[in-house]
Amino acid sequence: MPPSSERLCDRFGRVIDYLRLSVTDQCNLCCPYCRPAGGHPSRAEGPLLTDDEIVGLLQELVALGIGRVRITGGEPLLRPRLPDLVARIAAMDGVRDLSLTTNGILLPGRAAELRRAGLQRINISLDTLQRERFRKISGQDALTRVLAGVQEALTVGLSPVKLNVVVMRGLNDDELPHFARLTQGSPIHVRFIELMPIGEARSFSGERHVSIAEMKRRIGSLEKVSDADRPTGWGPAVYFRKPGALGTLGFIGAMTDRFCHSCNRLRLTSGGTLLSCLAQSGQGMDLRPLLGHRRSLRAAVRQVVLTKGEGHRMHQPSGELQRRMCSVGG
Repeated sequence: MPPSSERLCDRFGRVIDYLRLSVTDQCNLCCPYCRPAGGHPSRAEGPLLTDDEIVGLLQELVALGIGRVRITGGEPLLRPRLPDLVARIAAMDGVRDLSLTTNGILLPGRAAELRRAGLQRINISLDTLQRERFRKISGQDALTRVLAGVQEALTVGLSPVKLNVVVMRGLNDDELPHFARLTQGSPIHVRFIELMPIGEARSFSGERHVSIAEMKRRIGSLEKVSDADRPTGWGPAVYFRKPGALGTLGFIGAMTDRFCHSCNRLRLTSGGTLLSCLAQSGQGMDLRPLLGHRRSLRAAVRQVVLTKGEGHRMHQPSGELQRRMCSVGG
């Protein structure tokens, strides 16, 4: 841990110690809240960061107090030799927590290797438990593979295993009780995520939005989970459980239960741009040219932190919000 004088702190007193690291902007799904249908988007930032570039940037960020790293995409398992990169990050002094978010399609047969490489925990995006509905939402008939990946993650000891469910009216909001039942007899932690107006999803989100309060009403009786009993993680979810359940139910409400006051994160895109906020993606800094120039790089990181707003502006129409979620590293 660096001395307090070296740690990253924004204008509002929030200590920044968590990085969401996108290792690719490519994905094998076309979910409507993240990216448009019609294939892979063009890469606007030039080539992906190499493994050496990622490690070099992380070493400087860790020296400034970043101790928690979540690997994201796009779909991170599309990146070649990902376990090698995981191992290098896990071995880095100062990295106290290393996790990954994936859609799970490529996870079967790879979870054990990732665990051996040093991955500690995993989030798997899964918006439906119905095969045909999965195909409709994602563009792929792959529900069986994702469910196999969930089970493999549990078997190899990744813990906690969390399922991320973006709730969309008329598409999957009737499945809230079914997801809740998954937590009854298994240590699975389901997190229901409010739809956000990001990129092409701005118009989509208005008619499909379901508030956290409505989600809770539709699930029924819930018991609040104490801070001591909540699953490991430093995100904004507020956790509950069904009576007697082994797992938990988390709720993430960027729109109706805004949590910006406790935000502790930065985002590094797959092309090397450091962002202060998912919803303020126009205020980033390209770090790749600064590799090898420690003083300039650290100054740039501090500058990005100082651009971090007191809250997001997702309620306001803005060109800054048009960047695709898969490019930012949702």
